[in-house]
Amino acid sequence: MDNVLCDYDRGKRIARLAELAGSTDEYVHRAIWDSGFELLGDSGTLDGAAYLRGFGERIGYPLSLDEWVEARRRSMQADCAMLEIVEDSRRTVDIAILTNNTTLVADHIDTLLPELRPLFGSRIYTSAQFKTAKPDPLCYRLCVSELEVEPENVLFVDDLAANVAGARQAGLLAHHYTSVETFKQTLSAHGLLRRQ
Repeated sequence: MDNVLCDYDRGKRIARLAELAGSTDEYVHRAIWDSGFELLGDSGTLDGAAYLRGFGERIGYPLSLDEWVEARRRSMQADCAMLEIVEDSRRTVDIAILTNNTTLVADHIDTLLPELRPLFGSRIYTSAQFKTAKPDPLCYRLCVSELEVEPENVLFVDDLAANVAGARQAGLLAHHYTSVETFKQTLSAHGLLRRQ
């Protein structure tokens, strides 16, 4: 999802959280991302409520769910060119999202990035629901099992090379996303691009 279907600017998110907490961007980044706390949410080690509570404790502010969602929303901007490709592709192939995130992201996707629901329906999965995270091959295997498809019939797309490698290890076809144009070339090579 992030940096493929939308531009994700973590700095904007951190700035809002720091503003709420009366703290600095550096403090929030250290407390959440440098500490490994975010991975506890992504991997499902913490459920949504425990994650939100722990998030607030770590930044020293009783963060509400609405505030967490709003800070996350501010950091996301839909990539219209990619969403056009998705709109076109979904006419001939099944599509889904697998994102490294807490379940709160899927629960509130209609607020965070409302453009996604009409395209993906209920097929918006977070790593947390599988109790693991990319690039662990188990994460992909559990997701394709949920989708009731065989790994070799899935083309996985991610902006992080490590996640692409994990997908390949799990038996999926995979594309390292760097631009819309290279993605179109990959779709074309697999016979999945309906129009240029």
